[in-house]
Amino acid sequence: MLNYKTHSEKVSLIKEGKLSLKENISFFLNQIDEKKNLNAFNFVFNDCINQAESIENKIKQGKAGKLAGMVIGIKDVLSIQDKPLTCSSNILREFKSVYTATAVQKLIDEDAIIIGKTNCDEFAMGSSNENSAFGKVLNPYDNTRVPGGSSGGSAVAVAANLCDAALGTDTGGSIRQPASFCGIFGLKPTYGRVSRFGLTAFASSFDSIGPFTNSVDDAALILEVIAGEDLKDSTCQKKPVPEYSKELSDERKFTIGIPKEYFAQGLNPEVKESIEKKIEELRSKGHSFVNIELPHTEYSIATYYILTTAEASSNLARYDGAHYGYRTKKPSNLNEMYTLSRTEGFGSEVKRRIMLGTYVLSAGYYDAYYRKAQKVRRLLKKDFDNAFSKVDVILTPVCPNVAFKIGEKTNDPLAMYLEDIYKTSANLVGIPGISIPIAKNSEGLPIGMQLMANQLEESKLLLFSKMV
Repeated sequence: MLNYKTHSEKVSLIKEGKLSLKENISFFLNQIDEKKNLNAFNFVFNDCINQAESIENKIKQGKAGKLAGMVIGIKDVLSIQDKPLTCSSNILREFKSVYTATAVQKLIDEDAIIIGKTNCDEFAMGSSNENSAFGKVLNPYDNTRVPGGSSGGSAVAVAANLCDAALGTDTGGSIRQPASFCGIFGLKPTYGRVSRFGLTAFASSFDSIGPFTNSVDDAALILEVIAGEDLKDSTCQKKPVPEYSKELSDERKFTIGIPKEYFAQGLNPEVKESIEKKIEELRSKGHSFVNIELPHTEYSIATYYILTTAEASSNLARYDGAHYGYRTKKPSNLNEMYTLSRTEGFGSEVKRRIMLGTYVLSAGYYDAYYRKAQKVRRLLKKDFDNAFSKVDVILTPVCPNVAFKIGEKTNDPLAMYLEDIYKTSANLVGIPGISIPIAKNSEGLPIGMQLMANQLEESKLLLFSKMV
């Protein structure tokens, strides 16, 4: 068992000689083996235990980095030099990366220990982690249910005590939904707050890298490390990075917006009741609540799936059997090589999104779909700008329901896509959001609550999350 709740507690135990880092890593490796039925990891780096002695010595000598000894799993869409980078897809099953993603390198530079690559929906496309070439991931609370997607493996790894923390990516809720379904914290930063260099792109104007943790403190610390300007990513924010981990003790009162559109028909009664109970608890602590409107919310799912599939269609064109990755055996001509390599290499959900994206970008449909969706994206941004002129943070559900059964929505893509209804707006407008565990339902399944703040206001988001 783990006898610490935050990284700072872990470091203190190591300094006091009450915790051996080697034994700690061994515990995690044993847990991964014992709970391999969860299928949280695609690859486990057993040799990471060799780092234990040197990092423990650095901690005791006071020369260690901010994340010294933190054992972290990395979603298998982020590159690590000379390690597999599969994106949970057969088309990249044998591929190894030739460089390391900036966000991962920053963890390594601060003496974090990378324990392995976590399972995910293929190319991060999915809301259930059932779309992986390595098999589905199981929810640790109920193995008959999904963990959420696409970063399900990362969420399960943290929730099941297979590592201290994990990195995931969030394109339309892929950090926040698994965090909610697995009862942990999941932070999606502002778009561009964390470099995307080394992240395999799904939808380049939406993708964000963020942490899964068991505490707000650790989420703040990891963000503090991985955020910041990167000349290798032209979309990366150039603003200075606050010391998020040192800004969690303020006692200020917040004004919180409650959007009526997020509490309408379709919200599970137990989820709604749990959030309303938390609102009353926060109100009793002196925080004020304001009813707000985000009138274009009803268009967010359609807008999201038009724009992200268009970007996916473009980004995934590079996997053609010619440059790298899987190539079909003995094609008779060039066109057949392209066609069969992609047909055999990609899974059904990825194919569906490529075809949707190609369609909305095609001649005659570009103006009707893609251009119109970009205009709606701007209207959504205006809605949130108006809201944040009145409130500090916005409070909503993460998902309409708790974790659903494996296979329940597989044959109904629209029902699956509607699971993202409360999450896609944050990606469309580029703001930070976090999922906070607040309760369990009558079946013992976790319920999460979402908080959103304005762009680059992660400090505010993390501070209020700590109060919750």
